[in-house]
Formats: sequence, C-alpha cells, structure tokens
Amino acid sequence: MTKTNKISNTKELSSEEREELFRALKARFEKNMHRHEGFEWDKIQAKLEANTEKLWSLNEMERTGGEPDVVGHDKKKDEYIFYDCSAESPKGRRSLCYDREALESRKKHKPENNAIDMATDMGIELLTEEQYRALQKLENFDMKTSSWVLTPSEIRELGGAIFCDRRYDTVFVYHNGAESYYAARGFRGLLKV
Repeated sequence: MTKTNKISNTKELSSEEREELFRALKARFEKNMHRHEGFEWDKIQAKLEANTEKLWSLNEMERTGGEPDVVGHDKKKDEYIFYDCSAESPKGRRSLCYDREALESRKKHKPENNAIDMATDMGIELLTEEQYRALQKLENFDMKTSSWVLTPSEIRELGGAIFCDRRYDTVFVYHNGAESYYAARGFRGLLKV
C-alpha cells in the first residue's frame, strides 16, 4: 500500500481493498497475540464487516503506516479497540504540526497538514498520554521517533502541545510549541469498532 499523508476521498473500500486489509489485519493479529490474549479473530472480523465506515478508517490507519492492531475490548459497549502498533510513529503521518490553529499561525514553511485534522479526516482519535503509556506496556514503540498525543486544553491554550517517545527504557512526555513539526514526529491513533 502507498504510504502518504493524503486522505482518500471515498469512504468505501473496494472488495479487493477489503480483502487486502483483512489479510493484513488477520496476519498482524495472529503474529502479535500478546496484544490481545483470549480474543478471537472471527468475532473481530464480523464486527468490522458490519461497520464499513470503521473499516475505511482502519484502512486509512494501515495506508499511512500505522499497522493497526486490536489492543482491547470495551465489554460494556462491545467495542474492539485498535491502536496504531507500528514500531515507529506512522511514516505517512509525520511532519505535521499539532492542530489547525498552529498550522494557520505559521507564516513560513507550513507543513502539509496537522495531526488533529488528519485524525478527524481519518475517523480516528489521537492517543491520550494515558493510552500511549498503556500501548508502551505491550512492547517498545517510538524508540527513534516521537508521537503527538492529545494535549490538555490548559496547555494548548498557552500555545503548547505534548508528545511522547521511548528512550532509555522509559516513556517520556515532552512539550513543544503546537506549530512545530519534525520529520521524526507523527501521531498514533485509536479506533473503536
């Protein structure tokens, strides 16, 4: 699949795209059982087949390099939770400032997009710091890159945004001006199906 940070205009997958996505998701699911012990792929696939718009969002996660995988199940809502599980921040979602306000504040050298709008366009949510830390308990992620996480409003109102990574066997939370962007910083998302 082509890795790019351009969002597909149509929110429906062809039968070929669906099959390709299901193959990738099932293979990743079976290879990484430590992320979802006791879960059954057939139940997850049935849930996906009944939610075509969510399937489109998962495909966007896959297409942009996120390597989505099941990491949990909300029993009350009967929703499976997918996180981006790529080893590093998704390649097709890097070099983004934090949000539209930050993008519009840049006078020169504007990035193509921002993390909040891109996530919304994809139909996913940015991970919170707490969700990011939960992901890091499954295995080590972002050893060379970093990922924007949902920033508390009180920090954002002062012009900042937060991001996380893993270095020295520790998860770190940092701050930056929301308008900043780097080739090694993207964002990780989640989708509930």
